Amino acid sequence: MTQPRTYLDYNASAPLRPEAREAVLAALGVAGNASSVHAEGRRARAMIDEARDAVSALVNARASEVVFTSGATESNTWALSAPWDRIAFADVEHDSIRAPAVQIAAKRGAEAIHLPVSADGTVDFRSVAPGANTLLVLQMANNETGVLQDVEAAGRWATENGARLHTDAVQAPGRARIDFAQLGAHTMSLSAHKIGGPKGIGALVIGAGVALDPLLAGGGQEQRRRAGTENVAAIAGFGAAARAALDDLDSASRVAALRDSLEAAVIAATPQAVVIGRDAPRLCNTSTIALPGTSAETAVIKLDLKGIAVSAGSACSSGKVGESHVLRAMGLSPEIARSAIRVSLGPDTTEQDIAAFVAAWKGIHGGASLAA
Repeated sequence: MTQPRTYLDYNASAPLRPEAREAVLAALGVAGNASSVHAEGRRARAMIDEARDAVSALVNARASEVVFTSGATESNTWALSAPWDRIAFADVEHDSIRAPAVQIAAKRGAEAIHLPVSADGTVDFRSVAPGANTLLVLQMANNETGVLQDVEAAGRWATENGARLHTDAVQAPGRARIDFAQLGAHTMSLSAHKIGGPKGIGALVIGAGVALDPLLAGGGQEQRRRAGTENVAAIAGFGAAARAALDDLDSASRVAALRDSLEAAVIAATPQAVVIGRDAPRLCNTSTIALPGTSAETAVIKLDLKGIAVSAGSACSSGKVGESHVLRAMGLSPEIARSAIRVSLGPDTTEQDIAAFVAAWKGIHGGASLAA
């Protein structure tokens, strides 16, 4: 008999929503190129326009500000690729920010400024000295810890100091309310598969009046901002997921209560466990738990064998044995960093799922420790 699975890795990728699957299948049946003027082309164009409206509504942006990309990695690289003199970011950022920031700065002779991070994971963006042609990068919510940054305050700082602000908002939609119009960010990256859309599709929200050279040239697609025939099926799926994700905000308090009950049960069973970022504002769905003296990789494998899917840090780098750069930037000890696992819930997570995780946790950690 197949063991039932409990999926608690929504920050890595949310399960495909039924609405998104239906939208993808419907779009796959449309023959036209969205750049064609005949009926089939106009139908494909309409699907893209409907999806753009849905994604813009999810983050309160103008539809004209949303440009579809292959995902948040492309969106982040695009935002970073302008000829900045300085790029300021913290080492709690996702690798899709950290790697291109360092590479682009080195290639262009720009200054890469590493912002300080407190022990609770919040970033001191005000440590940047004012200066023209500076890009301040600040993620909205950390993918490993769920810690929320004050992006709106960073937007005000950027405006007052002549800088530009880019925010990686990938983890926030459907879990925290986003108002691009109020944030003060100039650009913002999004990803469909974090909200139950298809993989391989995302968006860069580009504020009105922001000049940003195309990363890809060769065609007039996406308002002449990103060349290449549009992935209509993936875009349609993104739009359907965006519409559904707006409703997820209504269940945020329920998800937060489930997260809190999970953490309370873990602490009761293993009092030496540490919930990272617990005292900072966090996403409602994210819990990063460290049990000193244990190995995160071993815990993830043992939980998987018990039917529980979680991650050790970021799924983008969890195949690599090593300490989390996020937890290292927060100043946590190697013993804590090596033992931390991430549990991330979704709108479909139930009390039974939490009970299954807690039972598995107790089964694994009830006796001998997992050697770190």
